[in-house]
Amino acid sequence: MQSRRKLRFRLIVSFALFGFGLSALFAVAALYVRAKVEEQLVASALQQDADSYVQQMHESPGQPFYSKLMTGWGWSDRTLYKAPLAWQPLPSGVHDIYETDTDGRQRHYKLAVSRKYGLIAFVKYDVSRDDLGKRQLLISVIGAVFLFGLLSLVLGLWLSRKVLKPVSELANRLRDFRKAGKAEPLAPHFADDEVGELAHALDEYSARLTAMVERDREFNSDVSHELRTPLAVIASTTELLQGSPDLTEKLSERLKRIERASRQATELIEALLLLSRAERRGPTRGETTEVGKVAADVIESQRPQMRGKPLTIDLAVNEPVNVNAPASVLSVALTNLVGNAIKYTLEGSVRVVVENGSIEVIDTGPGIKPEDAERLFQRGVRGEGAGGSGAGLGLAIVRRLCELYGWDVSMRPRSDANGAIASIRFA
Repeated sequence: MQSRRKLRFRLIVSFALFGFGLSALFAVAALYVRAKVEEQLVASALQQDADSYVQQMHESPGQPFYSKLMTGWGWSDRTLYKAPLAWQPLPSGVHDIYETDTDGRQRHYKLAVSRKYGLIAFVKYDVSRDDLGKRQLLISVIGAVFLFGLLSLVLGLWLSRKVLKPVSELANRLRDFRKAGKAEPLAPHFADDEVGELAHALDEYSARLTAMVERDREFNSDVSHELRTPLAVIASTTELLQGSPDLTEKLSERLKRIERASRQATELIEALLLLSRAERRGPTRGETTEVGKVAADVIESQRPQMRGKPLTIDLAVNEPVNVNAPASVLSVALTNLVGNAIKYTLEGSVRVVVENGSIEVIDTGPGIKPEDAERLFQRGVRGEGAGGSGAGLGLAIVRRLCELYGWDVSMRPRSDANGAIASIRFA
């Protein structure tokens, strides 16, 4: 799952975490190095003092041992019993000693032991005195870490504003263009850097896209204009022929089929023009269309597609439904749904039901899989067992028309028998 945080927020957090982490790492390393160096220096100094003390006792017996930080004692092998019992068996070297003083507090000492010439020297260093200094140092280091973390956050805020200013400006200009519905060149407003290259690429893409859209619009307008003329001629000629007194019944039926086909072609052209304009809402021009009447016309126009199959088709208007949309749009949508039902149903029935603000086309064909219901509305997708030379565009056109007018179109398998149900629920 992609993060929805803004780029500037992520940059600030990354910079602050980097500064805080680096400061904390440096502080831990500094404390560790200080502790190790201090321990080595104290141990080395203690051992040197113990060695010096035993050498002093050997060369100048009776001379006192002087040290401001440490305390020393010296005994011979014969007088070692005077030393504290815990010290007597200790070998030469530096040892950690923990003792409880008269106040009941635990104290930590470093005890250096040196054995030479039959003499034993002890030099003790009170490590507990350094605890206060270590605590103060630790508090100072923690304060420095938080200070550097806060500084990193402030620096991140300032740098993010500077670094992302061109990107933010580019996003704001694109947002303004989207609101205005008209794009203007972006590259002249930006420097010749990565953001400028991006703006230049967006300008080129916008120019190509605008040119393509204009070509499509011009093509659609030209095609619709050129097609309407012959369709109008066909319609007018058919009307004249139907008024002929010596017209046979068979020929009259054929002329009606030509008239319906001409009307369907005109309606389809109008619907495709609506889609090509990419409007957010379909125009109504104050039209109110009766769904039942359009459904009846569509059923009559689709009867020739049955081609003698053992199939019945009927309409049930259980409740009047009216929509604020051109009849041509609804006719194109229903023609595709009813035509698909007839094509896929080899025998049985196709039933069109109008009620409760919706229309349903129920068939007894092979049906569909529930997981394929939504996929059938994609361009180029055809149902299983599809025959003929269809391109799989009918349901895609229906979906786009319904979205244009806020209708909900869907397909689902029948639960009581074989077949499928195509429905349009009007807003």
